[in-house]
Amino acid sequence: MIELDVDFVRNQFPAFSEPSLKEFAHFENAGGSYACAQMINALHHYYTATKVQPYYGFEPSIGAGQEMTRARERMALWLNIDADEVHFSASTSQNSYVVAQALRDHLKPGDEIIVTNQDHEANIGVWRKLEAHGIVIREWCVNPKTAELESQGLEALLNEKTRVVAFTHCSNIVGSINPVREWTDKIHTAGALAFVDGVSYAGHGLPDIDDLGADIYFFSLYKVYGPHLGVMAMRQAVNEMLPSQGHFFNVDHPTSRFTPAGPDHAQIASVNGVIDYFELLDHHHFGDENNTSSKTDRVGDLLHRAELKNLAPLLDFLSHREGVKLIGKTHCEGRAPTVSFTVKDTDPADIAALLSKQRIGIANGNCYAYRLMEALGIPADDGVVRISFVHYTSHKEIKRIINVLETII
Repeated sequence: MIELDVDFVRNQFPAFSEPSLKEFAHFENAGGSYACAQMINALHHYYTATKVQPYYGFEPSIGAGQEMTRARERMALWLNIDADEVHFSASTSQNSYVVAQALRDHLKPGDEIIVTNQDHEANIGVWRKLEAHGIVIREWCVNPKTAELESQGLEALLNEKTRVVAFTHCSNIVGSINPVREWTDKIHTAGALAFVDGVSYAGHGLPDIDDLGADIYFFSLYKVYGPHLGVMAMRQAVNEMLPSQGHFFNVDHPTSRFTPAGPDHAQIASVNGVIDYFELLDHHHFGDENNTSSKTDRVGDLLHRAELKNLAPLLDFLSHREGVKLIGKTHCEGRAPTVSFTVKDTDPADIAALLSKQRIGIANGNCYAYRLMEALGIPADDGVVRISFVHYTSHKEIKRIINVLETII
């Protein structure tokens, strides 16, 4: 079985050769990953050669428009959807907000939306605000002992009034990879739509939207080695069903209907660099071999296996450490490398500060999962210690953070 060439991977990220970051270990990838060189180069090219209004008839404008269109088409291929189903905006929070405004005009009082208390607030709060317009909000709660969402909890809430279920592919605290297809099937059987937050999943391998069965799938490219953009994969039937939130004269343009503020042209063009990186990974590891799996699947599997090798020793250390309460699974199966924990009688901020002194960066706090903290009995203002990494993290860095943690917890 082909293994990830980590040295090759790290050579694609300028941060690893940046003098100011020498000996710094980045373990806050759930908040934002390093940018790959291909994306940086694409952004630089756009700003130097084509930074004009795109889609007019003069040369640099034609080039700008071509790069934007190409980025959308190439992203669609990796997501296994049509290009008109790819929407770009400033962030996932903006995308979910815009969809909520469309739902407000589409739904009627008494209709129901199911939300979870495991999600990032971006996939909870916008839907909850629709209560003011007569929409009934039902909460699918985690098991407070395991921090997991369970299928029976969803089944108990689904009914003939359910219109939307919003849930996460992977919690930014718990780290569990939820069974999206199982749940979207249940949701569709009930006649409802499935809105999936994939922000904490996509950095570990781009999703196959068609395979997952999501009606809308959100993720953020600044956590997938790219620019600060939100990506929304919206299936055509949903696009046609919801009222446009864009300019009235764009109502017949699918990718403009839910982008009221207009796109960031340069950053959209730079998405080509993100795809270039994934294409390079595929070619370097698999060459031109006739593989029956898609690039999306085989690259995702390659990254996931590399991450699990680093995740295992970290979970083993934390799960056996006295005074440490690990949030979520203590084993690698069904888990992303996002690891959160608390330490008895210790403020998470103090642990983060001590790690920072050793040039190791992590997150602490509630990480926008305020409701999950409440459900788990964790003071939301204190939150957790969160260590998150991706495929470019080296085994040496994993050993280093474990060694430092041994001295402070």
